[in-house]
Amino acid sequence: MPRVLRILNRLIIGGPAINATYLTRYMAPEFETMLVIGGKDDHEQDADHLTDILDINPVVIPEMKRSLHPVSDGQAFQKVKALIKEFKPDIVHTHAAKSGVIGRMAAEACDVPVIVHTFHGHVFHSYFNKWTTKTFVQIERYLAKRSSGIIAISQKQKEELANVYKICPEEKISIIPLGLDLDKFQRDQDIKRISFRAKYHIHPDEIAIGIIGRIVPVKNHSMFVAAAKRLLEQSNKKVKFIIIGDGDMRAQMETEFSAAGISYAYFPDADKEATAICTSWLTEMDVVLAGLDIVALTSHNEGTPVSLIEAQAAGKPVVSTNVGGVGDVVINNECGFITEPGNVEQFANALLQLVNSEQLRHDFGTAGRRFVQGKFSYQRLVKDMSEYYYSLLEKKQTKILKHF
Repeated sequence: MPRVLRILNRLIIGGPAINATYLTRYMAPEFETMLVIGGKDDHEQDADHLTDILDINPVVIPEMKRSLHPVSDGQAFQKVKALIKEFKPDIVHTHAAKSGVIGRMAAEACDVPVIVHTFHGHVFHSYFNKWTTKTFVQIERYLAKRSSGIIAISQKQKEELANVYKICPEEKISIIPLGLDLDKFQRDQDIKRISFRAKYHIHPDEIAIGIIGRIVPVKNHSMFVAAAKRLLEQSNKKVKFIIIGDGDMRAQMETEFSAAGISYAYFPDADKEATAICTSWLTEMDVVLAGLDIVALTSHNEGTPVSLIEAQAAGKPVVSTNVGGVGDVVINNECGFITEPGNVEQFANALLQLVNSEQLRHDFGTAGRRFVQGKFSYQRLVKDMSEYYYSLLEKKQTKILKHF
């Protein structure tokens, strides 16, 4: 039985945590996996519910955090090396940037046969200044040379990695899309919808537009507020805006809602009716999505946005900026609308079309559900990853035999 040491630097809500935990759970017993996680930042919501539900006991290295810190990073590197020497994995598979650096360097130092890294997005634009970004690109190029294989989660991401940022040759990158448990988004939707909307004071005749994720600069909630203002000025429909998530930029978002003249409530502090409601972090996304009518995404940069896949699984139309792997998970003008990044007018007009037409919302939602069901299941993910691991192990074995 091949052994896999899977390393994820932050077990927080989002695609990387889902991917890493599902692979850990569902690749057993074919692969024996040890999951290693780092520490999260204070404003981030942990995803412990995933490890609880899937009955996984991860090894925690608290020194491995998102931000750069030479002392903590060095300590994390030594701890990962010690785990490798003890566990003796055939494969070290890292997920996301920080764990990708520490894990791959430790794996190379310990002569692990196969070293794999998954890009769940990247930090090559909209995160840091020009010089910091250039440094990260150089680091990733260095690490890619020491990796047996690189995984992209969308075709567009592969093209960016290979041809825009030149991280490694295209033939070294394999595309393995995310895999999720989509069945739950179609069960008991009417009951879940009533429950969610009652809790957050959303009336039956109101159209609820939701945005899901961290309230941080790269997610661009300012654009969501600006689009909300335009929409309310142009439509006579009853609309509410639901922000599911939290983060450093929440105070700024609240100021922007106030400046736009849109009544706002932060639900954990104020259980009251308002046009815009921030729920903070929620984990039962099947309940959330049952209660919404449209799901929005305004990001500057994305990998493969889980919120859009789950929204379509729940039969909800989406409106998103055209960033990262969005084009791989949404069929424009069929399952939703994809707009140019930063174009508030185009984004608001897309929302307006859906708000004004119940039939369009129904048609887009039905098409989206059909589209994601066969493409993003966790069963497909496990099958693809198993085949990929075996191909890399076989390639390594062939190389060893040729050497002798």
